[in-house]
Amino acid sequence: MKIVLISTYELGRQPFGLASPAAWLRARGHAVDCLDLSRESLDEARIGEAGLVAFYVPMHTATRLAVEWIEPVRRLNPRAALCFYGLYAPVNEAWLRDLGVAAILGGEFEEGLARLADRLAAGASANGAQPEPVISLERQQFLLPDRSGLVPLGRYARLVVADGSERIAGYTEASRGCKHRCRHCPVVPVYNGVFRVVQPEVVLEDIRRQVAAGAQHITFGDPDFFNGPRHALGIVRELHRRFPALTYDVTIKVEHLLARRGDLAALEATGCLFVTTAVESVDDAVLALLEKSHTRADFFELVPRFREAGLALHPTFVPFTPWTTLAGYADLIETLRSLDLVENVAPVQLAIRLLVPAGSRLLELDDVRRIAEPFDRASLAHPWRHPDERVDALQQEIEALVKRCHLEGTSRVETFGRIERVARQAAGLPPVSDWRGGTIARAAIPFLTEPWYC
Repeated sequence: MKIVLISTYELGRQPFGLASPAAWLRARGHAVDCLDLSRESLDEARIGEAGLVAFYVPMHTATRLAVEWIEPVRRLNPRAALCFYGLYAPVNEAWLRDLGVAAILGGEFEEGLARLADRLAAGASANGAQPEPVISLERQQFLLPDRSGLVPLGRYARLVVADGSERIAGYTEASRGCKHRCRHCPVVPVYNGVFRVVQPEVVLEDIRRQVAAGAQHITFGDPDFFNGPRHALGIVRELHRRFPALTYDVTIKVEHLLARRGDLAALEATGCLFVTTAVESVDDAVLALLEKSHTRADFFELVPRFREAGLALHPTFVPFTPWTTLAGYADLIETLRSLDLVENVAPVQLAIRLLVPAGSRLLELDDVRRIAEPFDRASLAHPWRHPDERVDALQQEIEALVKRCHLEGTSRVETFGRIERVARQAAGLPPVSDWRGGTIARAAIPFLTEPWYC
């Protein structure tokens, strides 16, 4: 059977979520085309020939974009069965089925997608009850991702290093899910504290092939690289042995970075350039509500440890929550400046507003239930308004400012300065006098050309 797998957005990366299931489907004898609509146009001829069109939806933005393609695909091929798979598929199941999506697959989706394809190829109808589990947490023996037919790595986000040069960046996953249940995390409604590993030989061979295709840097997309530290460190040690010039980046929780501080040296020695960590807030009350398992003091302790280890820290934030105050936001900005982290934080991180998607654990909180409106299918979230309308107004102003600065090509330091002026004015604080940036130059902080956001 002819199958088209579609990705609409994956943070500027070549989609692992197409390459991995493509291998499973081709191993079963199916003809698979992969389309990444963030980098290429919809191929009408391929859609017209498909018996199954499956959209990969690993995040909020990807899901909203994918939904817009349902009607165009249906017009081109009304006979094709539609499937949505990935993290955001099961939490939006009811709505997607109302839109005519026949199959919903979340968690470890490869086996379910292969079974769906086999069933349809054998003549089964896409209508009726779905026998494949909507969420599967079964342990899988992964196949080597098949990246043939994907847009070349050179057309995706690149790594920028100290001398201003760019390196081709690849992407892989060594694990999925997460042991933790942070209240706002979209992984939790699907995995609920479970994580699954990709076999090391699969990960290493996938990277070897990307290196052969030109990759000079690898992003590991695991929700938390230290959920299984022995598994993770074993992979990067072997990776460094095979490719000593290859660099990489990972995402790790603050609490893991402190608990395993001795492993920071191992990361640096094996080619890690930077670590993304979800700090989210510098307000201990907010951190407790989000169940982040770290504190403001932990964040302050982590920063110098990273500098001692020769690693760059990329903290991420959700600065606008129902508990944010004008003074609290100004304090976050002051904290980043005092810790000399201005160049480490993408400006978009300072404009993000807490998302309350379907199934979110945030709805366990009385504070959130009081202000959350019914689920809005257009935004794929429960809209909410801050009890202090001035905070919502500030968020909108910061978001517009960040977008404007991005379009103008404004530096991070200048953008931060503008944000700080707006924040302090909103909080009734005097402006900071004569600040022209921190002591750490932008060039010293490696970064990917696609800002991180969902």
